Amino acid sequence: MKPASIEDFETMAVHAGRSGLTQLGVHALPIDLSTTSPLADIIEGGNSYETLASGHSLGEGDSSVYRRLWNPTVARFESAITELETWAFRARGAEADDIETIAFASGMAAISALLLSRVGLGLNHVVAVRPLYGGTDHLLASGLLGTQVDFVQASGVASAIGKNTGLVIIESPANPSLDLVDIRQIVAAAGTVPVMVDNTFATPVLQQPLDLGVTFSVHSATKYLGGHGDAMGGTITTTSENAAHLRQVRAITGGLLDPLTAYLLHRGIPTLSMRVRAQEQTAIALANWFQGRPEVERTFYPGLPECDPTGLVASQMYGSGAMVSIDLAGGFDAAEAFCKGLNLITHAVSLGGVDSLIQHPAALTHRLVPSDAKPSQGLLRVSVGLESFADLVLDLESGFGRIKE
Repeated sequence: MKPASIEDFETMAVHAGRSGLTQLGVHALPIDLSTTSPLADIIEGGNSYETLASGHSLGEGDSSVYRRLWNPTVARFESAITELETWAFRARGAEADDIETIAFASGMAAISALLLSRVGLGLNHVVAVRPLYGGTDHLLASGLLGTQVDFVQASGVASAIGKNTGLVIIESPANPSLDLVDIRQIVAAAGTVPVMVDNTFATPVLQQPLDLGVTFSVHSATKYLGGHGDAMGGTITTTSENAAHLRQVRAITGGLLDPLTAYLLHRGIPTLSMRVRAQEQTAIALANWFQGRPEVERTFYPGLPECDPTGLVASQMYGSGAMVSIDLAGGFDAAEAFCKGLNLITHAVSLGGVDSLIQHPAALTHRLVPSDAKPSQGLLRVSVGLESFADLVLDLESGFGRIKE
């Protein structure tokens, strides 16, 4: 399954989305902040508007009309993500011309657009495998977008599918317990129903969902893709046919990614692989270190044998990632004291940046998830950054020391 080499991915990521810059006479990525574009005449302008508002790609000579419909800076970022998400296809020499990426203002905007696109087709039933990111879980459970949901275990996907099921949603590794789901198995169980994988934790560096049979690969680009905690966005990579429908939803709802943000997110792509790989090595060391701590009841990390009994990291991933969760024996009180004892690691939501973050999912990102699906009160999720292992351990020791006070 694994194509070519990691080095090929790194080289590709450096140059992804940069085609055409030489013709423009620039080296750095250009930023087009225009909210509107000049029109050659009424007829051509009207035709361009209809093309874009219908979700189709800009043709040669067409005007981009209005930023809500299309923007060249955003389009370059989308092109870069498509290259990353189809790397496994292309490394094997397979065609990926019918795959496109659509960028949104946030990861939740992307998921919302996907749900609306399925509801618009009369397919309002969703089968979702928990655990999921708390925002996704809450959106599905609330029915705010007209969806009905069955939350199931991976083994229950096939039996939960009905005649109006429009989507199966999974997340692997899952947020926040880092559960792994057999993606090929879910795709087989879903049959003709498209499967969406939230690939935020793995990134295209460690997992290629489309190569595993998935229809929609989704990212909160705010996290690892941007990598610096200063730009918010979301992406969906899928077939051109699905992309057209999603662009139509984006145009109508106004969820387009801002061009300046697209520039910042795109700027993070060349270092993505190096960041993820370096963070992963530290995460592996920390996961093993946590296992030796008496204060930790359980460590959750895909690279630990007990967290991957069926070998999914080896069969569908290229590494185990840089997210680690720990369940403290002292429950909520221990978690609260631990976070207060940290100085180097920032207590904050989000993840995937160059600096390490820690947060309490049950109180924050998964606060609105029902109690029977909520993470334990002692669970803390750590996003491992680029700090040295030694310095992180010193800070974590401080946290453990605060528990004992």
